[in-house]
Amino acid sequence: MRRALAEAVAAEAHGDVPIGAVVLGPGGDVIAVGGNERELTGDPTAHAEVVAIRRAAAVVGEWRLTGCTLVVTLEPCTMCAGAIVASRIEHLVFGAFDEKAGAVASLWDVVRDPRLNHRPTVTSGVLEAECAAVLEEFFVDKR
Repeated sequence: MRRALAEAVAAEAHGDVPIGAVVLGPGGDVIAVGGNERELTGDPTAHAEVVAIRRAAAVVGEWRLTGCTLVVTLEPCTMCAGAIVASRIEHLVFGAFDEKAGAVASLWDVVRDPRLNHRPTVTSGVLEAECAAVLEEFFVDKR
């Protein structure tokens, strides 16, 4: 999670909401990282999770990220939750809960919906206070 927090800080440096993500390979090694890049690229889908998943798929050489873990500083939204399921991420770890848009626990539980063909395991609240503080400070500065 500390590596994901570093990616969040990097995203903030270029004007994006500070959210960071890391994909760990089956052996626990970092295979890809990403931070929000919506402002940087003008791409509305460039959330940290999607950026990291795309990079991980390029490293692995296919779209299936079987055995991989995604670590992200904020609970994923519906788009990112869908990408997690579609990419076959095995385990999701997130820090802060997102009461306004969270699609893993707060508003919905997309990734563990029994109607889907793939459901990753989830660990939530990892370094929750630190992850939330980075976001809170960012939005205080914006106001």
